[in-house]
Amino acid sequence: MADKPLNGHRVLALVTNYGVEQDELLVPLRRLREEGADVTVAAATADPVQTLVGDKDPGETVEPDATFDVVDPGDHQLLLLPGGTLNADQLRLDDKALTIVKAFATSGRPIAAICHGPWALVEADVVRGKTLTSYASLRTDIRNAGAASWVDEPVVSDTAGDYTLVTSRTPKDLDVFLDAIYKALIGS
Repeated sequence: MADKPLNGHRVLALVTNYGVEQDELLVPLRRLREEGADVTVAAATADPVQTLVGDKDPGETVEPDATFDVVDPGDHQLLLLPGGTLNADQLRLDDKALTIVKAFATSGRPIAAICHGPWALVEADVVRGKTLTSYASLRTDIRNAGAASWVDEPVVSDTAGDYTLVTSRTPKDLDVFLDAIYKALIGS
């Protein structure tokens, strides 16, 4: 296998089994793998993950590689939290998923969240003092959770504090989001 920029890097994507925004999971999954990263998709159950397009239309299904209760977050260098309103809302209510989010933040490993993905960060109480972006409707939730600031920018990489946090607003920001993820991985 030819050397690729992300060879040897391991990414963990956390999703529920219904409602993840298709492009927010599949575009990073495919591009990171094309660049050599080993990406594990962990879901709440071993059932197929049904993605949605625009929070309503059925998209592709994805077979998870693991479930929240068996995946070892210590085996991965970066955590990816895709959005999708239904996915993110369910994810922030899952104690096993929140334990994984906290494990990444407290160990200093990077976390990347897009669109509604930061809801899990709010629920895990790991945004205090961070500057981040998200889908605009999360702005008040993020500010109330103690974030230093919420900004309306395509991507924000906050390296202050204990861990690097990469955030983006919507699928339209995926290119710059992925560029920031590559930098967070290679720098980690």
